[in-house]
Amino acid sequence: MPATAPLAFFLILSGAAVGSFMAAWADRLPRGDSVVSEPSRCRGCGTRISWRDKMPILSWLILGGKCRTCETAIPKRLFYAEISGASLAIAAIWGAQSPLHMVLGALFLWLLLGLVMCDLAAFRLPNALTGLLFVTGLGLAWENPFRAPLDGLIGAAAGAGAFLLIRVVYQKLRGREGLGLGDVKLMGGIGAALGVTALPVVALIAAMAAMLVAILVGWRKGERPGSTEEIPFGAYLAGAAGLWFLIG
Repeated sequence: MPATAPLAFFLILSGAAVGSFMAAWADRLPRGDSVVSEPSRCRGCGTRISWRDKMPILSWLILGGKCRTCETAIPKRLFYAEISGASLAIAAIWGAQSPLHMVLGALFLWLLLGLVMCDLAAFRLPNALTGLLFVTGLGLAWENPFRAPLDGLIGAAAGAGAFLLIRVVYQKLRGREGLGLGDVKLMGGIGAALGVTALPVVALIAAMAAMLVAILVGWRKGERPGSTEEIPFGAYLAGAAGLWFLIG
């Protein structure tokens, strides 16, 4: 609608910036570096990156994907993250039923994007992201006229409770951790946003995707995937939740 065009344009521009921020977070997470207090620097020469080289998408294209000072290649994943952030904003705008739904939907998808990247980079789901996901999920539940006021809390309790139970039972039976607490918190946020009925579908999609990738990776390496192989299952859960949010 014309009335929401400025908001939509703002979200698309913000999406590229959010994607860049999430990529930087995931990149620094394994090293324990702060994404807020520490300035961005080139990995090659250590030069502090100026504001003109931080413009999402444009800076990467202008510089040809290289550092202005030493021409060290900038990881393509940063560029792809910026494109993904903007694309998710467009997807949220396309399916929005109201301006508030547009904003909450974009925020929900951006948080899922950040969680996917962090889990793939460091097998970690930061509390800040899962906490914001939970709050955003409650906002989506409250904003939806077809859901009861307490539906978000019920969905969160069901998602987190089910995965906490799986975590405890698996640890008792196998003597080792199968699911991290990050996955439990993640499912709480997903349950709040999507509701109880979506949880089995999201879990099934994530499990099937994880299994398929493990088989393909094992086949490519010429080996059978081991039962103790660590899998970033949170990334699959977040991806499945985003997919279901858009098409479900």
